[in-house]
Amino acid sequence: MSTLRIEKDHQRFRQIVKGRIRKDLRKFLSRGELIGKEGKHLVSIPVPGIDLPSFRYGENNDQGVGQGAGEAGQTVDGQGEGIGPGGTEPGRHILEVDVTLDELADILGEELQLPRILPKGKHNITAVKDRYSSIRQSGPESLRHFRRTFRRALRRLIVSGVYDPNNPKIIFERSDKVYRSWKPVRKPQSNAVIVYMMDVSGSMGHEQKELVRLEAFWIDAWLRRNYEGIESRYIVHDVNAKEVDRELFFHLREDGGTKISSAFRCCKDLLDKHYASDEWNIYLFHFSDGDNSSEADSRECCQVLKDQLLPRSNQFGYCQVASAYGSGHFISVLREHLGAVPSVVTTRVNTKDDIYDSIKEFFAKGR
Repeated sequence: MSTLRIEKDHQRFRQIVKGRIRKDLRKFLSRGELIGKEGKHLVSIPVPGIDLPSFRYGENNDQGVGQGAGEAGQTVDGQGEGIGPGGTEPGRHILEVDVTLDELADILGEELQLPRILPKGKHNITAVKDRYSSIRQSGPESLRHFRRTFRRALRRLIVSGVYDPNNPKIIFERSDKVYRSWKPVRKPQSNAVIVYMMDVSGSMGHEQKELVRLEAFWIDAWLRRNYEGIESRYIVHDVNAKEVDRELFFHLREDGGTKISSAFRCCKDLLDKHYASDEWNIYLFHFSDGDNSSEADSRECCQVLKDQLLPRSNQFGYCQVASAYGSGHFISVLREHLGAVPSVVTTRVNTKDDIYDSIKEFFAKGR
């Protein structure tokens, strides 16, 4: 009974935590420190305002510092001067709770009213997983099937005539115990790849890359919740483009001019080599301040998208981050030439507060 009560209290506490995260979701979306606390499966989130039960000993009205009589501001070891009288205001209680990335993505989806994504393609990629679908006579105690073991023991006692309904004591014997067993099964798996492309020309500074970093984290969280298998690839460009790893993607120093079409052609080559559109759900995201080298290159970008990238991808998302040095014209070109294409979504992110609306716009139709 006490175990059930603890479990109910724990579930209630988790609901309170989720409610607090949901209430302050816009603030959490803009907190860069969450990414630094990301583990393999958990994210540590500071949640203020939750009072935890604690033991209180006595009235705490006595004076002294454990070495006899003491004065306000006196240090514990008696050396040096104190810092003045103690405070009289209550402190803010901040609790760090571990939330799984799946829970975080579910809260994101519920609060932003994001529909579940329906994977496309033939889904002919399979993954081998263990399924506990049978029973055997031996195994570790952690896999013991309690219900079946109980039934076997009860049936044995009844058949042998030693079962007493007035004293229903069940004693297990070794022959009563059965254990869950598994066998490998091939399970169809919906796979997805996210290709992140970012302008690293001279007008894209640290502040702009921090906005990209935050948005990419939440894009990853939502898409990983919708697919069993997912890969992320990274492309950076100035006048030339190349694939890099995640670390370099967010820390490469900015320099040089801008030719956005180089990133789109690099992305095309990457998809040609590794990701067939009938086997993969493909999501493309490009981040820039919108300052391209020429109108001609902007038009070429639209042509590459229309002919090469959009036919094979679920979605192309363009996020334009504010920069004091960029012209910001590229988003207008995309909206003029490709604004009617459902799989093309464009957003502006000027500050961290805009990330909330950008994510909602990217996945509002469950592309």
